[in-house]
Amino acid sequence: MMTTMNVRVPDSLVKQAKEMAEKQDVTIDQLMSSALAEKVAAWKTVGYLESRAARASREKFEKAMAKAPDVEPEEYDRL
Repeated sequence: MMTTMNVRVPDSLVKQAKEMAEKQDVTIDQLMSSALAEKVAAWKTVGYLESRAARASREKFEKAMAKAPDVEPEEYDRL
């Protein structure tokens, strides 16, 4: 299912979007749908990370770290 939306977009942004769509060989509709999907995914990711952070505790972190082996890192992983 697809929904048609009327949105107000600054002319300068429309111009850039049209140029980008042409460069990428996609329609302006495809470009806008893709851009919106990416932004929605980014916002959802922020929300997910915030909810995970709210459940975090120093005690849980220390408990998890206590399970990690105390070994030197591989050569390629050293600072």
